[in-house]
Amino acid sequence: MDIDRKDGRTANQLRPLSCSRNVLNRAHGSASWSQGETKVLAAVYGPKAGTNKNENPEKACFEVIWKPKTGQIGKEEKEYEMILKKTVQSICVLNVHPNTTTSIIIQVVNDDGAVSLVIELFLLLQFRRFTP
Repeated sequence: MDIDRKDGRTANQLRPLSCSRNVLNRAHGSASWSQGETKVLAAVYGPKAGTNKNENPEKACFEVIWKPKTGQIGKEEKEYEMILKKTVQSICVLNVHPNTTTSIIIQVVNDDGAVSLVIELFLLLQFRRFTP
């Protein structure tokens, strides 16, 4: 038995997905992702020479900066940053660009749920160039 949700979807129906690539001129890679009413803007800058403190210079370094729709970053957003950084490190060959830093900026435009899925899809698209 299918039960309709508040937004009119059935229990097994996904929210509609939408993606626009290269939406920012100065970024090396960017995308606007949405799933239903959830919308995220993400940008990648780099790789740039040098690594952050406490990072191995023989490997690529990634920094993730999460910008919520309003207010300051909280504990949940800090966890998102850490999860995203670990995800990127796990899908990239880190010795391809040693002693470099790549910055990933995530701006939540609207959060109606499924933010993490939207971000994961963006990362898979952007970081396929770092994988063999």
